[in-house]
Amino acid sequence: MYYNTKVTLICATFLCSIMISCGEEKKSEKETITIGTNKKEKTVQSKKTSSVPVMLDNKGIGPIKLVTFETSIDKELADKGEQLFKSKCAACHKATQKFIGPPMIGVFEKRSPEWVMNMIMNPDEMLKKDPVAKALLKEYNNTIMLNQNIPEEEARAMVEWFRTLE
Repeated sequence: MYYNTKVTLICATFLCSIMISCGEEKKSEKETITIGTNKKEKTVQSKKTSSVPVMLDNKGIGPIKLVTFETSIDKELADKGEQLFKSKCAACHKATQKFIGPPMIGVFEKRSPEWVMNMIMNPDEMLKKDPVAKALLKEYNNTIMLNQNIPEEEARAMVEWFRTLE
């Protein structure tokens, strides 16, 4: 008798939790962010799920002060960047979805190329001093990005590959 009561109670609890979770209405809030840069103003429509600021004029902290993209993508450099990303970054990052760290797709809609390269090359200092890196650290459960001592040429190749994802 006691066993049947316990099983019934467990089943009832389980069914109630399913009914409650299925009945919840999910609302997606959208916000419009206006980004002002020296050259242009851009409006980004996004779901309000992140507290990380969009800062295209932030170059980050590190040796990279200017990155210039050619109009067309350097396929050879991008292929090298993809291989480097897969060997050094894929344990924590996915190209197109959130994982342990943020996805790379669309990164240049939120970050400058200089910031991205400085984050790849100088994550220790960026996580201590850069406001965007600090916000990302908080958003991704304080999971730090390890410093793999990636040289500028490799970081530049990865950034070229990120351009192909957009």
